Amino acid sequence: MTKSLKSLWGRFLFRGRGVVPTKRLLLIFLILPIILLIGTVWETSWGFIITVNSVVFFVSLADLFFSPNKNQLFFKRSLSDEMERGISYSVELEVKNNSHHSFSFRLIDGIPQSFKRPFPLVGIAGKVSDTILTYDTMPSVRGKYEMKQLFFRYRSFIGLWEKQTTVELADSVKVIPDLSETKQYLENAQQFLLFEGVKIRKQRSGVGDFSKIRSYVVGDDPRKINWRQTAKLQEVMTNEYEPEHGKYITILIDCGRMMGAELTKGNRLEKTLEAALTVTAAALQKGDYVSVLAFSNEIKVYVPPAKGMSHLQTILQAIYHLQVDAAESNYSAVLQYLEMVQKKRSLLLLFSDVRTFLYEESALNYLKRLRQRHLFLMIGVEDISVLKRVKKEPIDIPAAMLKSIAMQQILIKKREKIKWEKQGLQMIEAREEKLAAAAVSYYIDIMNQNLL
Repeated sequence: MTKSLKSLWGRFLFRGRGVVPTKRLLLIFLILPIILLIGTVWETSWGFIITVNSVVFFVSLADLFFSPNKNQLFFKRSLSDEMERGISYSVELEVKNNSHHSFSFRLIDGIPQSFKRPFPLVGIAGKVSDTILTYDTMPSVRGKYEMKQLFFRYRSFIGLWEKQTTVELADSVKVIPDLSETKQYLENAQQFLLFEGVKIRKQRSGVGDFSKIRSYVVGDDPRKINWRQTAKLQEVMTNEYEPEHGKYITILIDCGRMMGAELTKGNRLEKTLEAALTVTAAALQKGDYVSVLAFSNEIKVYVPPAKGMSHLQTILQAIYHLQVDAAESNYSAVLQYLEMVQKKRSLLLLFSDVRTFLYEESALNYLKRLRQRHLFLMIGVEDISVLKRVKKEPIDIPAAMLKSIAMQQILIKKREKIKWEKQGLQMIEAREEKLAAAAVSYYIDIMNQNLL
C-alpha cells in the first residue's frame, strides 16, 4: 500500500487530517441515481440528471464553508498526574470554538491502550463557546505513560462532510500501585487489622515505651491500671505503651518469574507492592527507618533507609514501575548484597514465592549468617488452586490422583518450612486479599515483642 493510500485509509480510521464524507452524503449519492434512473422511464432527459447531480455536488461542497477552520479550534486536557492501578479517574476535555459556526463532533483521546477507553465521545459546540466533556478511565498496568494526541472529527452545517484533525496535546501520567489499603491503615490502623471480621491483632500493652495515660476501656489489661491517677480523677485510668521507635526495616521485593502468577486481581507482584507500601506506611508512621530492595536475577532498585512519612513518596516513586522479569530470582546474590549495605540490625521482610524459596539451598548459608545480626520474616501469597484440589471430593480416579498430589505438595512444603524455621527463619503465607493485613500484623507483633 502506497503512502497516499495509507493516509487516505487513516482518515476513515479516525486518524490523520482531512475531510471525509458522512453517511448522509453517501446515502444521498446512493439513492439519487436510483431515483433518476427510475425517472428515465418517463423520459427524463440526461441533461436534467446531470444538472441534479451537479447541484447536489456543489451544495455539498458549499456546506464545507459553514464549518470552522481547524485554526479556530483549541483544546485542553485536565487529568491527574498520578493514577492508582484499578481505580477509576475522571478526565476533562475542553473544546474551545472561536468561530461563528456551531457544529456536532466526535473525538477520541490518545490515552494508552491499557486504559479503559469509552470512545468516541460525542458533543455539540455552540458559536464562540467553550464545551466541557468528561469521561471516566481506569488504568490497569503500572508505569509512566505519555499522551501526545487527540483525534477530533466535526461535521459541517448540513452534515454532509466531516472535517478531521489530529491535535498535538502532550500530557504524562504515572500509574502507581493501588494505595487503598495503605490509606485505610493510615486512617484507622485497628479497623484495618480486623482479621476475618472477628479478630483484631492489638498492640500488646505493657511492652515497649510508655506513651500516655488514658481512660480505661473494656478489654484493657487490669494490671496496667494507673491507681494514682484513678484516685485523683475519680475515673479508672490506664497506662498505654507503644513499641520502641527508630528500628530498621528492610523490605525485599521479589520480581522474578514466579511473581507473575495471575491472581483474582492482578498478579503476585501487584499484591506484593500494595502490601509492601502498606507495611512501609505503618513503619514510617511508628518512627522506624525503612529501606527497600527489589530484585530478580539482579538488583533492580535499592532505596537506602530513612524515616518520616515523606520517605513513603520516595519509595513509591522508586518502585511504582517495577515489572515481572522472565528470569529466576537470584536469592544468594541479593542476600550477599544486603549483607554489604545493611550493617545495622533490622527486620528483613521478604515478599516472594515461598515454595520456590524453600528449595534454594544456596540461600540458606547466607541467611544463617544474616540471622546472627538481623531478624528474618518471609511472606508469600497462598496458592488457592492447591487448597481447592485438596478440598475437592475424589469422585473418580483422576480426581483422587489430583487430590493426592496436591496433599503431597502441601506435606512437602510443611516439611521444608519446618527445616527452615528450625534455623530461625520464619515463613508465612496469606490469601491475596489479606496479604497487606497479615504483613502489617506480623510487623506490629514483632515490634511489640521487642525482638529487634
